[in-house]
Amino acid sequence: MAQTSFTIFGSSDEAFGTSVTIPSALIADGPVIVPLYAVTQMTLQESYHLPPIGSTGHKAIVATHDDSVTLTGMLVGKSRFLNKIALETIAESSKRGSFMQAATGGKISGLILVTALTIRTDMHVKSLSFTVTSQRRESIDVSVTLDHMPKPSLLGKILDASTLVVGLRDFVGS
Repeated sequence: MAQTSFTIFGSSDEAFGTSVTIPSALIADGPVIVPLYAVTQMTLQESYHLPPIGSTGHKAIVATHDDSVTLTGMLVGKSRFLNKIALETIAESSKRGSFMQAATGGKISGLILVTALTIRTDMHVKSLSFTVTSQRRESIDVSVTLDHMPKPSLLGKILDASTLVVGLRDFVGS
């Protein structure tokens, strides 16, 4: 049986062609991909809104809920400082205008988050913190909170449905 090898930016300090550990989460803005390894906690918080009292039966296309994802993980290896800078850079670009926003003409804005729990576009960094301890000198602990801020559109619904397809594939495959 052949073993598949691939390389993710900053994921391996080994020579080219060796297999790498798959990260627990990826945060991406176009070509800039930041892997998070050993994610110890992942929280998806969804807040649903009730319509105003006395509102009519006519509904406008507005968001019915707000989503927030909090990840706690590690940046590891020799590339941890590069990944820290990349994470800070894409956090700023999520607020000022991301690569994906320019590439899609504004249809998708913000960052792309890929985890075992969810796949989301239109994510914006709400908070970012880094911690270094003397026990783990070769890693940087990182905590990031991202808010899901999609524009009301058919594309957003299709991307949300794709998460369901990926989840069903994993369920049927196991």
